[in-house]
Amino acid sequence: MDEGVLIFNLKLLIVQIYREITPLKEADVFVLLDNINNGFDYPIHNHPEYELNLVMNMSGTRIVGDNTERYYEYDLVLLGPYLYHKWDGDEDRQESGEDYRVITIQFAPDLFDVQLLQKQPFYKIRKLLEQSARGICFQGQTLTRAIEKLLQIADLEGFGRVLAFLDLLSILSDSKDVKYLASEGFDSASLLKSDSKRLQSAYGYIIRNFTDSSLKIREVAKLLNMSDSAFSHFFRKYTNKSFTQFLIDMRIGYACKLLLDTDDPVSQIAFLSGFNNMTNFNRLFKKYRECTPMAYRQRFKEKNGFDWEHQTTPFQFMPSGAKLEEAVKPREYRTKLQHS
Repeated sequence: MDEGVLIFNLKLLIVQIYREITPLKEADVFVLLDNINNGFDYPIHNHPEYELNLVMNMSGTRIVGDNTERYYEYDLVLLGPYLYHKWDGDEDRQESGEDYRVITIQFAPDLFDVQLLQKQPFYKIRKLLEQSARGICFQGQTLTRAIEKLLQIADLEGFGRVLAFLDLLSILSDSKDVKYLASEGFDSASLLKSDSKRLQSAYGYIIRNFTDSSLKIREVAKLLNMSDSAFSHFFRKYTNKSFTQFLIDMRIGYACKLLLDTDDPVSQIAFLSGFNNMTNFNRLFKKYRECTPMAYRQRFKEKNGFDWEHQTTPFQFMPSGAKLEEAVKPREYRTKLQHS
């Protein structure tokens, strides 16, 4: 693995994002971690593997990318590689004596690169994994069916477990009961995977230029040989957002990432994100994140207190900038761990 990927940022991080060293082995299709009443005492973290996380009989706060929101009773989220995440459980629920359970499946980013899984029947699953770059929360009937399948997978062994895993991904890939969590700007690269060539061209141009405060709709429309009004209609039809709203979301999402990744001052982050007016940046940030940029940075910092040198599972989480070595892989996990 490229060391540049492992060293997440050379700057001193204001919010320390930890790298989880997962138990996935090269021979595994996936690993399943079954956690009952073990708490949520881990930091905001990421890892190169995909992760499907199910929380049952608990309520609390979930952080995925730049999205923070409450969850209740049952929560199922698919996370793409390197996407920041953390679940907290309400203390009163944890102390109530009522059982709660977390089932997590982790699998390698190149799992579906083999020739068989490139075939047409797996197209929807591959598309689902592309879309998971922003984090996907599943709801409704999909959540009900997925819970049943995950519980089945936890009890199966051998090849039957692998088949059930593929069936689970198929269920998720067919679902319309989904909500995307992180904003477009937090992981702008995922936008380039659109099926529409014209939309992909528009996305590509916006991604290359959204930090330019002078970017206007006419530039993108001209690229596609469309009038401003025709492009505006086309863009809203396929994204369900106006060009202006999409651009604001991109810039705010990118600003959130810089607030977490760097120690840059807020004024510089505003400029780097495409805002040329601090008053406007602060107003829009507060409107869409319900707090000031400094409060946003502080909120994540407070949620991420973690003594990585004395963690219960040795070196499961490593601070950004630490190098990944075989010797620091976890020696044990508190959860029930199953390799498949």
